[in-house]
Amino acid sequence: MFPDYDIIVVGGGHAGCEAAAASARMGSKVLMITLNLATIAQMSCNPAMGGVAKGQIVREIDALGGYSGIVTDHTMVQFRMLNLSKGPAMWSPRAQSDRVLFAAKWKSMLEQIPNLDFWQDSVTELIVSNDKVVGVKTKHGLEFLAKSVIITSGTFLNGSIHIGRKSFSGGRLGEAPSSGFTQNLIKYGIESERLKTGTPVRVDGRTIDFSRLIEQPGDKNPGKFSFLDTPVLKKQLSCYLAYTDESVHDILRTGFDDSPMFAGRIQGSGPRYCPSIEDKIDRFSDKDRHQLFIEPEGWTSIEYYVNGFSSSLPLEVQYKALGNIPGFEKSKILKPGYAIEYDYFPPTQLDFTLESKKVGNLYFAGQVNGTTGYEEAACQGLMAGINAHLKIHNQEPFILKRSEAYIGVLIDDLITKGTKEPYRMFTSRAEFRILLRQDNADSRLTRKGYELGLATQERLDRLNEKEFLIQKIQDTIHSHKTLPDEINPYLTERGSSAIPVKTSVQKLLLRPQVTVKGLLENIPSLSDELAAIVSYDVFDEALESAEIAIKYKGYLDREREMAEKISKLENTKLRADFDYSQLKSISNEGREKLQKIKPRTIGQASRISGISPSDISVLLIHIGA
Repeated sequence: MFPDYDIIVVGGGHAGCEAAAASARMGSKVLMITLNLATIAQMSCNPAMGGVAKGQIVREIDALGGYSGIVTDHTMVQFRMLNLSKGPAMWSPRAQSDRVLFAAKWKSMLEQIPNLDFWQDSVTELIVSNDKVVGVKTKHGLEFLAKSVIITSGTFLNGSIHIGRKSFSGGRLGEAPSSGFTQNLIKYGIESERLKTGTPVRVDGRTIDFSRLIEQPGDKNPGKFSFLDTPVLKKQLSCYLAYTDESVHDILRTGFDDSPMFAGRIQGSGPRYCPSIEDKIDRFSDKDRHQLFIEPEGWTSIEYYVNGFSSSLPLEVQYKALGNIPGFEKSKILKPGYAIEYDYFPPTQLDFTLESKKVGNLYFAGQVNGTTGYEEAACQGLMAGINAHLKIHNQEPFILKRSEAYIGVLIDDLITKGTKEPYRMFTSRAEFRILLRQDNADSRLTRKGYELGLATQERLDRLNEKEFLIQKIQDTIHSHKTLPDEINPYLTERGSSAIPVKTSVQKLLLRPQVTVKGLLENIPSLSDELAAIVSYDVFDEALESAEIAIKYKGYLDREREMAEKISKLENTKLRADFDYSQLKSISNEGREKLQKIKPRTIGQASRISGISPSDISVLLIHIGA
C-alpha cells in the first residue's frame, strides 16, 4: 500500500522540517510522519528567530542551503541587530515573526519538494534488523520501511503539562503527547532522561495599556537572515518592555506551595538561562524587579507573548500577578503559562553525524537531544538530514568543526559533554567567535552547501560577487590616503584626534570611532574609486565584512593561528573500537568516560569533562603521536 522510503523523519517541528527538506532536496525519498499536519513548524514558544548566537546559527543554516532564514525573512514583523555597541563577534540578528505566516510558509516550501511525502500519525515502534533501523510502526497499526530514520519529536515524548496542582498529558497545550515510543527505544539500549521547559501567558493586546510600557521599535534600516534576495521589511511592529516589582513577586510567592517545581512533582531539569518567573524570584531573591519583553504574535493577531513571565503556578496566581504589572491592570489572559516535562535522550549516545551508537541509521535531532530553542533544533535537523542521506548513499559524513561554525560548536558540546539541562547556545561557548560571525557565514559555509547539493548556483554566484567586492574595497582602502583638511572635520565630530599630515585611510579605519561609511561620505576620491561597485546588490554586505577584516585583522589572524594549532589535535584520530579499559595510567573516571563517549579524535577527548591533560598525554603516547 505504501512505498518504501530512503528516510523517515519523525516529527514536524523545526528540526524535522530542516531534516526533511535537506535530505529530500539532496535526492532521498523522504516521508515526514507527524502528529498533526496542521501544526508543522509551529512556534510553540515565543514568535521569534535568532538572538545572541542563535542568529549566527540561522545565518549558518541559510548559508548551507537550509530554509529557516528564508522563512523568517518572508514572515517577520520586526528585525533588530543585537549588541551593535559591542564588537562584531557579538552582533546577532533577531526577528519577530508572524506565528501563523511562519508555519504556513514552512509548510508551503516543504510541499514544493517533489521527493517529500507526509503522513499524520504517531510513531510507536522502530523496526530493527541486524542492529540497524529499517522502518517504523505507527499508532494506526501501519508499517513504513526506510533505510534511515530521524527522530525529531520535540517535547512530545511522554509529555506532561503542569499548571499549579494540575498535571495532564500533552506535547503542547491542547495537543496530545506521543506515548510508548520512548519505551521502545529503551529496548534497544538507548538511555532516556527527563527535562522540563515552560512557556508564559499569552495576553489579549486590546487589554494592555501600551502607553505605560517602554516601546522597543525595530531597526531603522532592518536587515534580514538569508544571503539570498529575500524581501526587505518595509514596515514593522514594535515590541515593548515592562518590569515586575516586589508587589508582583509577593503575589507569585503565594503560589509557591502549589508550584509543581517546588513541590517536586517535576523531576526534569529546567533551562538555566530561561527560568520561570517563580524560579527567578527564588534564585535571585536580591533582585527587586525582572524585565519582561512584550512581543506581538503577528500582523493581525491580538495575542502578545509575555517573554520572561514563564510560569507553572496556578492560573489564578498568574492572573493576579500579571494584573499588578504597570500596563497590565486590565489585561486578559488568552492562554495560561505552563511547564512541560518530556523525555530526551542524552546526546553522548550519538556520533558527530547525530547517528545513534546503539542502532545503525537511526538519527536524533532537536529537543530530543536536550537542546532548547528553534535555532538549535533546526541546525541539528539540517545536519541529521544531510548525514542520513550521505550514509545511505555511501558518501563521507558531513561534520563541521568548532572553528568552522556555531553548528559545529553545538554538536561537539552535545556529543562530547552531554547535557543535564536544556542546552542553549551562547557566543561564550565558541572559542573562535571572532571567526564565526553572522556576516561571514556564507564565506564559511556556502561552498560546502553547494558541494552537498543544497546551496544553489545563485547562492554561490552571490558569494563570489561579495568576496570580489570585499577584496576590491580592502585594496582601495589599503592604497588610499587623505589630507587633513579633507577628513579632520569628520574626525573631530567623532571625537577622534585630528591628523597633521596626509594619512593612510586604512590607518584611520583602525580607530574605533571611525567607520568605513563615514570615510566614504567625507573623502570624495575614495567614494569615486568605489562608485563603480556601489550598485551591486551585495555591496553593503561586502562593505561591512571588509571593514571588519581591516579593523580586526590582528585578532582574526590570532584566532586563525590558534584554530590551525588545535586542528592538529582534531586530525589525530582515535579508533572507534579502542578499549580504554586497558589504559591503567588513566583515572577510573577518565577510562569510564572515554569508553562511553568513544571520542573520534584527541581534540574531542581533551574536551570531555573529567579528562585531564595527563590523560591526553597517555593517549598520545599510546597511539604513538
